[in-house]
Amino acid sequence: MRRKARKGGGRQIALRIEAIGARGDGYGDLEGKPVFVPLTQAGDSVLARITGETAAGYRGEIIELEQPGPGRQEPPCPHFGPCGGCALQHLDQVSYRAWKDSLLPRALRQRGLEAEEIRPTAWIGPGTRRRVVLTAQGAGQGLRLGFNERYSHKVVDLRHCLLVTPAILEVLPGLRAALAGVPSGKQGLTVTLSETESGLDLLLEGEKPLDLAAREALAALAEAWDLARISWREARGGEGGEPVAQRRAPKLTFGGVAVTPPPGGFLQPSREGEAALRGLLLEGRPKGAARLLDLFSGCGSFSFPLLGEGALKAVDGDAAAIAALANAARLPALQGRVESERRDLFRRPYLPEELNAFDTVVFDPPRAGAQAQAEQLAASRVPVVLAVSCNPATFARDARLLVDGGYRLRWVAPVDQFVWSPHLELVALFAR
Repeated sequence: MRRKARKGGGRQIALRIEAIGARGDGYGDLEGKPVFVPLTQAGDSVLARITGETAAGYRGEIIELEQPGPGRQEPPCPHFGPCGGCALQHLDQVSYRAWKDSLLPRALRQRGLEAEEIRPTAWIGPGTRRRVVLTAQGAGQGLRLGFNERYSHKVVDLRHCLLVTPAILEVLPGLRAALAGVPSGKQGLTVTLSETESGLDLLLEGEKPLDLAAREALAALAEAWDLARISWREARGGEGGEPVAQRRAPKLTFGGVAVTPPPGGFLQPSREGEAALRGLLLEGRPKGAARLLDLFSGCGSFSFPLLGEGALKAVDGDAAAIAALANAARLPALQGRVESERRDLFRRPYLPEELNAFDTVVFDPPRAGAQAQAEQLAASRVPVVLAVSCNPATFARDARLLVDGGYRLRWVAPVDQFVWSPHLELVALFAR
């Protein structure tokens, strides 16, 4: 693999790659500090350029792969390398799975933890990603639609992607054409595409208001590609969204309950991964559980399946998500059994006296974990805690708090639904 050197580049070094770090970049040693080099594998000998320095070490890039290490393959996607959507397509399946399997035990060891059982990893294949966040940059014939390059604001114009479902891949050309006339501003448009049971749901976020021509182009896109809904949000990272076109309500079914998610709302990235996580949670849920608490519930992907014959309270800080859950829970069969609350669990975690009213607690925080909530759970008397995580490092930190508070880590089960990425999800059972 040869890369053209950039003019004015930094120091060039010969480097042997020792291992792959937790973020998916290979690393070798330079004067006692690690140099992290993307797209490398343990055993590679490379000529690399230092491109920067962080608290963790140096950052580098390949100039030339002089000697490949074992387990390297030709990446299956033509965009791999520049595209930041995948980090590990250069590993063959054996090497990739061995590395992914090492992430959870390594994170537990770093916190001095041992699980009574680590389950085999559930592997979710490519072509299953039903929710993606892309960037549209530029305008007219120069518009690029895709993932950002690694460590860059530049966008790779996706013409092919092995990650996403066929429905998302098929709509990209039409979406690219429609967005060519939408004002994007300097930062471009954030494009969130979700495949629901009733069709694709599209949320656009940008800096400038939509003009009439842009609205007409988006309405035509919804008609031509039979999209369920298109929404617009002028502030990135906000809540809600202005409807631009809606042919029908987006629909997701959780535990037999139909939910209309908010525009851009979080959902598990694949149906297959969601099913694997749900199955593990149902296995860990005590059969006689009568009172459950679902923290960081989102719009109910696990709340409704876990309900069973008991009662459940769902809590999340996202107003739109918890409103969608509450609206779905208005079914006559659920009256008096499902309660919801909007609450910032980072600033106002549930306290032990509140937690003790429940016999089972589920928590599924974002990648940053739930340290404040784990501290309160550790001080509670809740018999069973089920944790869902998408970050082994923050999970291990929170698990340490629970174990120090008297819980046993009975089992933990990894699920790889972010294929070719350094992300790993898991479910864990803690019991007193």
